[in-house]
Amino acid sequence: MKLSGDWIEAAHVQRVLAMLETAGHCAFLVGGCVRNAALSQPVSDIDIATDALPERVITLAEVAGFKAVPTGIEHGTITVVAEHVPHEVTTFRRDVETHGRHATVAFSTDVREDAARRDFTMNALYARADGTVIDPLGEGMNDLETRHLRFVGDPAQRIQEDYLRILRFFRFTAWYGAPERGIDAEGLAACAAFSAGIETLSRERIGHEMRKLLAAPDPAPAVAAMQACGVLARVLPGADARALAPLVHLEGTRAPDPLRRLAVLGGTEVAERLRLSKPDARRLERLQNAMAEDLDDAVLGYRYGTQDACDALLLRAAFLGQEIDDSRWNRVEFGASRHFPVAARDLMPRYEGAALGAQLKALEERWIASGFTLSRDALLR
Repeated sequence: MKLSGDWIEAAHVQRVLAMLETAGHCAFLVGGCVRNAALSQPVSDIDIATDALPERVITLAEVAGFKAVPTGIEHGTITVVAEHVPHEVTTFRRDVETHGRHATVAFSTDVREDAARRDFTMNALYARADGTVIDPLGEGMNDLETRHLRFVGDPAQRIQEDYLRILRFFRFTAWYGAPERGIDAEGLAACAAFSAGIETLSRERIGHEMRKLLAAPDPAPAVAAMQACGVLARVLPGADARALAPLVHLEGTRAPDPLRRLAVLGGTEVAERLRLSKPDARRLERLQNAMAEDLDDAVLGYRYGTQDACDALLLRAAFLGQEIDDSRWNRVEFGASRHFPVAARDLMPRYEGAALGAQLKALEERWIASGFTLSRDALLR
């Protein structure tokens, strides 16, 4: 197979590869950029694997006029910035010792050793500067073509090298696996056996993976498998994936929203366990509150705004297993466009302090009960 496209033909990519090759070194594009290009999906990050040692990469980059940043030099990674674009250049490696989160590595000159330490077979694909794909393990291309997401070698060994691979297994299955073939049984069994290792991961890393997983077009089968093997309970105690598939169905053409999908999973201390940002934590709480309140659609729109109110409708319907009539979206829009016509100054100085707040609230409730029809004058009378 031969890859093509603007990304691989870009001058900055070709110049970094040529920088290494003209100095007598191997230089291959590797991992996600190769996988995505082979699947005709967008390519973002550019990763390059080489037999050149990190110090050599720095020297070559500086001679070529590029900026070299030792972002992970102890693990062999140098970020080479060419034409303002970062390229992660990493020396071939083999694992000497693994600790579940970090590995002691030795540098290698053998691309097959480098491929053997990668997580999944479809991520162990390399490409030359001309786009020719190299499959050192002889398994990656077939698995990619059949959309079979599976670990390189022994799943138990791969997981014990880095427990984050448990979550990556489900995330990559959701994004790149074929739904009709199901989830890889051997990999799933290993994830179940070593799920306790998730407790050793930072909550930031867990949250990052969960958001990427829930951003997939349809993460429901992967998340259901997570629940079945006990991984979901490790990540979000109390979470339940049963309403996720109905939610994905109801979303239709709406863009995937990880927070909306988190809301349907439920669980305890979600914001803390996934280290959500304050704005995301507040929005998740709003969605949960909106979903729980038994409000007319128009009132829901008025109270929560169009986006959160529509999301609340989706969440409720997913839990109840119902479809949503199109007229209900119009009701939400109508409510969201209403503006309470009375302001605090209209009641002053007759009302002050707590009495002012109580009277405003009472008038607002009367206005809402009228179907948002009472005018300012009618309310003040």
